[in-house]
Amino acid sequence: MKGFDKKFRDLPDYILKITHQIWEDKDVESIREYYAKGIPVRSPAGVVYGPDAVVKATYATLEEFPDRQLLGEDVIWIGNEHDGYLSSHRILTRATHLNDGVYGKATGKKLIYRVIADCACKDNQVYDEWLVRDQGAIVRQLNLDPKKYAKQIIDNQGGVENCAVPFNKNTPLDLKYSQLNLPEKNSGYEYAEVLKSIFNKDINIVDKKYDRAINQELPGGLKAYGVEEVKTFWTSLLSSFPDATFSIDHVSYLEEPNQYRKAAIRWSLNGVHSGSGYFGVPSQAAVHVMAISHVEFGPRGIKNEWILFDETEIWKQILMKTG
Repeated sequence: MKGFDKKFRDLPDYILKITHQIWEDKDVESIREYYAKGIPVRSPAGVVYGPDAVVKATYATLEEFPDRQLLGEDVIWIGNEHDGYLSSHRILTRATHLNDGVYGKATGKKLIYRVIADCACKDNQVYDEWLVRDQGAIVRQLNLDPKKYAKQIIDNQGGVENCAVPFNKNTPLDLKYSQLNLPEKNSGYEYAEVLKSIFNKDINIVDKKYDRAINQELPGGLKAYGVEEVKTFWTSLLSSFPDATFSIDHVSYLEEPNQYRKAAIRWSLNGVHSGSGYFGVPSQAAVHVMAISHVEFGPRGIKNEWILFDETEIWKQILMKTG
């Protein structure tokens, strides 16, 4: 790859190796080499800028979870040497809560949870990033309720008037990367159309486009099996935000010989929590949902799907309205 260190064979190799070097080899300072100056790193909690912020957050996480292991389940990527690359990296994390930190006093509990990071890369550096961590899965495994944990965060940050505002439709994007041109037909656009149909309340699209034996990995470390459970999840989410605006924010895909076709979509919801459903009774809170989904297509439709959003930051937005 032009502009990249010769030790990296291709983009997935780059992403997997620098992740291992930073986290498992504990070479945290190498972030200053691999992350561009001024890089925006966006998550449901907000935006931080530059390698220094990433280094600080990484040290804090490793202090609380010193044995953290990041298992790269997949890297769905697009791009080329001229325009640069975009990787959507799905990580299965294993870690033990060994020390005190943002999740409270050390519990010794072993955790398993997922993270998806969308990274724009060029010239041996990541220069733009979107990151969604399954906070709901983390807190549940620590015997905490996502809603109650969100309340703790608000209180710890000085209450509703002083707490950090989660990422929302008014947050400056400071985009360094824009969607690369893609072929007219690809697996990413195919999955995007499925999501558009679902959020247009055509829930029966699930029967047409999903394998009857679909395995769906959900926020909170939860799972759904088969089309009926998948429809239940989508219906519950739609019911919470019945009039929300759905947006496809980024599309990528991977079509390789002898592999399932894959797609990665970053999407968002903007609207009011005006219905009963996934997030309980209506609060009338304005809510932004930042989400990333991965799928694999089999011979009978979508056979595996991974959906990530941060429940705790959604609850935080609700509680900032209701108290």
